[in-house]
Amino acid sequence: MGSGSDWTVFLDHLGIASLDLGYGEEDGGGIYHSIYDDFYWYTHFSDTDFSYGRALSQTAGTAVMRLADADLLPYDFTGLADTIHRYVDELQKLLQTKQDDAVERNKELEEGVFTAIADPKKTSVPPPAEEVPPHLNFAPLQNALDALTHSAERYQKAIEKVSSNGELRVSPAELHALNEKLMQSERKLTSADGLPRRPWFEHLIYAPGAYTGYGVKTIPGVREAIEQKKWKEADEQIARAAIALQDEAALIDSAAQELESGSR
Repeated sequence: MGSGSDWTVFLDHLGIASLDLGYGEEDGGGIYHSIYDDFYWYTHFSDTDFSYGRALSQTAGTAVMRLADADLLPYDFTGLADTIHRYVDELQKLLQTKQDDAVERNKELEEGVFTAIADPKKTSVPPPAEEVPPHLNFAPLQNALDALTHSAERYQKAIEKVSSNGELRVSPAELHALNEKLMQSERKLTSADGLPRRPWFEHLIYAPGAYTGYGVKTIPGVREAIEQKKWKEADEQIARAAIALQDEAALIDSAAQELESGSR
């Protein structure tokens, strides 16, 4: 999720796990913030028999009841690890693309490509040579991601070990303590210092882009530093994001250990 009045403060500032549900892609998105978006329009042009409204209500309602009635919060940390793995890969590809583009531009300048293809009837100046981006140290993020992956797998195995026919062999007191811990898992991905130049945004994995409005940036401190060619800042933000992921991995390991202890 990027930014929106419904969840921005919860996810981006407070670090509360959030979920956005919706159906789409069958039309252009319907009517958004329009004076014509009233009950008459809805029942005559949009969802005349409430099929879509019913389906979405049932989906959201089922999800809410599943969360509210769960003895143990149904978090899947293996999915989290896989997703962040993809984000880290994207960051490395982003840097590589910028390096390749800079090398290619400088080669074309040396070979006189811009001068050769210039329109002789128009005044033009070749672009300046571009500094090739340096290699960044992604090792802290990769090591933290390995720790997160291992802790997520350990937690999943611990859940399976204490589960039988959909029931958990864990005492109410242990479940309460475990849920209290799991509720802090999203907080571990935040930092009180916030993102560079916008400290209110404390989540280090998700934030709306500084210049994209609603659009999301994943691992934003690193991604935006690369996009803005702030290489020292990029290395600093890699280290910050890695610490958050290590803290997350430690919390998940602790939760897994509690489950393992309770099953003995």
